[in-house]
Amino acid sequence: MSEFDDIRPYKDDEVEQVVKKLYKEDELIEGMAKFKFPKLFKKTPQIAKGIVRAFVKRKVKPIKTINDIQHIVGEEFRKILNKTSHKVTISGLDKLNKADSYLFIGNHRDISMDPALVSYLLYKANHNTVEIAIGDNLLKKQYISDLMRLNKSFIVKRSVTGREKLFALKKLSSYIHHTIRSGHSIWIAQKEGRAKDGIDFTEPAIIKMLQLGASNNGDKVKLSDAVNALNIVPVSISYELDPCDAMKAEELYMNRNNKTYTKDENTDQKSIVTGLLNPKGNIHIAFGDKIVTKHIEAADIALEIDKQIISNYKLQAPNYLAYEILQKQDQNIGPSLVELQPEIDISTEDYASLQSRLESIESKYRDILIEIYANPVLSKLKLNN
Repeated sequence: MSEFDDIRPYKDDEVEQVVKKLYKEDELIEGMAKFKFPKLFKKTPQIAKGIVRAFVKRKVKPIKTINDIQHIVGEEFRKILNKTSHKVTISGLDKLNKADSYLFIGNHRDISMDPALVSYLLYKANHNTVEIAIGDNLLKKQYISDLMRLNKSFIVKRSVTGREKLFALKKLSSYIHHTIRSGHSIWIAQKEGRAKDGIDFTEPAIIKMLQLGASNNGDKVKLSDAVNALNIVPVSISYELDPCDAMKAEELYMNRNNKTYTKDENTDQKSIVTGLLNPKGNIHIAFGDKIVTKHIEAADIALEIDKQIISNYKLQAPNYLAYEILQKQDQNIGPSLVELQPEIDISTEDYASLQSRLESIESKYRDILIEIYANPVLSKLKLNN
């Protein structure tokens, strides 16, 4: 038994057995039937489930390897992207060597879209797809864990505490180093959880974790050496529209006003589905430069990553317009929108779109939603100053 068996993605020789188990999972089939045939499911759920089960059984029959799954996932993701985005642009990907493996550390706005986009764009450019770090808090059902591990996800144990947590972090770090040395790339978020307020920053604890599993013939490795060995590339993802913005604004409002925000077992699943299937407008993904550092403090290395993520982040129309609203309320936060000289053209439709978005939520959440979209502009101003 490998020391990583409880957290690693599944291997080719495990695929058939796991896949056969999945189409027998009634809860999974029911969820797919509700999504695929909502009207039919309401009238005759058993028929809808039967159709979906037969479809899934036929679809998965030829699947033998992880690459087979990656191909199917890639095609389905392409369809989703075509339906939910206007234009996807990329920068920096041409700087990556296809023969090298990288640890991509990205800003985190959407639970599933962020790593899926990175992996899909690498796949389209004939790079190897990434293994994806996913918290065990999102894997409340065994079939969800199976689906994720079939799709090259490995598990981050966030639910453990005390000495067990330290042991889990060391194993996670060892796994990341092992995977990069083995020639496979990885995506992890720059912090635990999404940046729901639109402020992107790297948690130094993430950097410290990367040192725990690094060793040189059993000797402890310096933090800078541990980081440099991983070929870290910062990644910035910018969505014109955040499908989950209203949910984020409500949660932030509740937390700021000392109200209890109730998160049930379906909250994360709702966020995943909303993020995947609702409009995102224009999307830009920027691959930064490989981190080569001499710093010995985790906070300094985290700042190196932050500088690239923030400077490479592409501001979209709602970012500029939300900033303009704040700047008119408080001119001390920065220059006017005209003085800022936006890098994109902003149309009357963009104004109307943001206004419509604000009017669609309760008035008490609107100021926070404006902050969510304005904060990337403020982060750039802070970085430049």
